[in-house]
Amino acid sequence: MVDLNTAMAAAAGERQKRLADEGKERKKRRSGSDLGIEPFDPVKHVSKEKAETVSMWLVIAFSVVISLLMRYVLMPRTTVEKSDILYLAPLSAILVIPQLHRMVLPESLNEIYTKGTWFKAGFLHTFTFLAMALLLVNPPMGDIVAPQLADKWVLVQDENGELNFSNTKGANSALTWEVESGSRLTGDIWLLFGLADNVNVEGANVTVELTNNAGTDLAISNDLGFWDSNMDAINNNTTSKSGKSRLVPHGDLDQKFALLLGSDLSVGEHEITVTIVEQGDPWENTRVYEWSLKVVEKLPVQTAS
Repeated sequence: MVDLNTAMAAAAGERQKRLADEGKERKKRRSGSDLGIEPFDPVKHVSKEKAETVSMWLVIAFSVVISLLMRYVLMPRTTVEKSDILYLAPLSAILVIPQLHRMVLPESLNEIYTKGTWFKAGFLHTFTFLAMALLLVNPPMGDIVAPQLADKWVLVQDENGELNFSNTKGANSALTWEVESGSRLTGDIWLLFGLADNVNVEGANVTVELTNNAGTDLAISNDLGFWDSNMDAINNNTTSKSGKSRLVPHGDLDQKFALLLGSDLSVGEHEITVTIVEQGDPWENTRVYEWSLKVVEKLPVQTAS
């Protein structure tokens, strides 16, 4: 015998299950429009793809023209100190991209474009301009960087043919040389280094200025005779463990410099200023290195009393 309450509960559960199944069936039968999905239109899709392709090539062509104007019109009329305009002006051209589309393309294409189109066009213009700028300002299209120190520099003490080498130093560094008490850094003191460039390193004008207590003197011109005469000694004292020269690591591609700073340098600080000037394309490229030589007396050895 079935209890009345049990029968009613079973009937209610069966009814809820049936309603749930009917709800699922109705969801399956709903159309795309009922679910908020737009019907796929092949013709409209093809038109949109064509419009996006036309926009892409228009933006690329626009960016290339802007880059060429920057390099060959604006850049020669701009100094290095005011070079920020070379990037700000072309990148600000993003603002005219929508108007460019309206001026050049027909209305049938413009009505397809949305805010997303301008967003993608802005990114495309930015990266196209940056890529073109790198190509146009670097060799062989341009040269905006002066030659730089190939690797290290070194000082050589020449005492009647006996050579003493200092430690090799980097681009921005100081060198300390100890001498006996009451003495000087005797002999001829030579500065050796190499310059590297990606175009024509020999086209640079290099001057070396020595400043000390005695005043300021311009070093004499490059004397490669000293380098050639002492090639073996220089190689033995400036070659790394890997077998590469610390002065001219790129071999014949680097320009060698051997400059006589003076003779019998006194105790004190000697400032060495290397100025490199090169006529680049389109600017005059300049680079300055400042090195320091400190000649100090050795401390006297104290004997135990």
